[in-house]
Amino acid sequence: MKKFANTFFLFIILFSYLLVVSSCNKSRAKDIKIEKTVKKTVIAASKTGIKRHDIDTVEYNKRMLALSNNDTSGKWPVKTPYPLPGAILPYNRIIAFYGNLYSKRMGVLGELPKNEMLKKLQSEVTKWQKADSSTKAIPALHYIAITAQGSPGNANLHRMRMPFKQIDTIMNWAKSINALVFLDVQVGHSNVKDEVATLEPYLKLSNVHLGIDPEFSLKNGEIPGTKIGTFTADDINDAIDILVKIVRENNLPPKVLIVHRFTQGMVTNYKKIKTVPEVQIVMNMDGFGSKILKKSTYLRYIYREPVQFTGFKLFYKNDNKNGWQMYTPEELLKFTPKPIYIQYQ
Repeated sequence: MKKFANTFFLFIILFSYLLVVSSCNKSRAKDIKIEKTVKKTVIAASKTGIKRHDIDTVEYNKRMLALSNNDTSGKWPVKTPYPLPGAILPYNRIIAFYGNLYSKRMGVLGELPKNEMLKKLQSEVTKWQKADSSTKAIPALHYIAITAQGSPGNANLHRMRMPFKQIDTIMNWAKSINALVFLDVQVGHSNVKDEVATLEPYLKLSNVHLGIDPEFSLKNGEIPGTKIGTFTADDINDAIDILVKIVRENNLPPKVLIVHRFTQGMVTNYKKIKTVPEVQIVMNMDGFGSKILKKSTYLRYIYREPVQFTGFKLFYKNDNKNGWQMYTPEELLKFTPKPIYIQYQ
């Protein structure tokens, strides 16, 4: 009888819940449908194998000091709040492939066939693991989920949002190799708040993180691609605020936020960028060219304006032309500070 009563009670709760859901307006119903579709497609991919442990502050400080590579300027390591349990950084080095499925020109992720691309990514992870055995190297797919456009589009905002089914494809590819996923945003004439908000159903998953690109944020009406854009600290903080809310409401480990940069003007007021336990910020050196030029860019805009962690982008094509050679893992590990996020395009 007790078992029957419990079953009946659960049935009543479920029935009441269904009645509440059915009474929602059409807009809310659409959001629920989208979110359920996303979760159904990718929920298994949220198990990344990253251990969710309490932060050992002694170990954390030791790793941050090692990343600083004996910096004597006092800039590195940056003093920030300790992250929430389950933090990816600095315990892992993220090795990411970047691109978009609509274009073979935007990066290796969309250029190569799936199996060839994933095999190449795993090969790069192995190289990094061999170069630095003290930090676990883990794979990631960094997907441009919102791309800047030369044409204004229906919304007159010079940006195009990728369909969810395309993002689902990336999620499934990531699942097959136990990789993280980064969704990258190029706002065009829109703004960080509005564009990142559209990706919240994915960002609620523990293995999905965010990238934002100032290069394609044109605040004065210029056409994307004709001028290098900019983010203020406020723009970056808008992304951080969204991620903080998602982490708190869904009891998630910290999110990683990648901010691309290769000029002084791409990021302004860097000292006002928030550092919080819920978000780990990586300033990613995004330029291509000779080794001398790239190192100079890293020193000018990443090293001299410290935020939290650093990243470095490598271009298979543009770093290897004109007699140039792409940096090796061993060479990048000599940088101060050592990049903890490596992106291949």
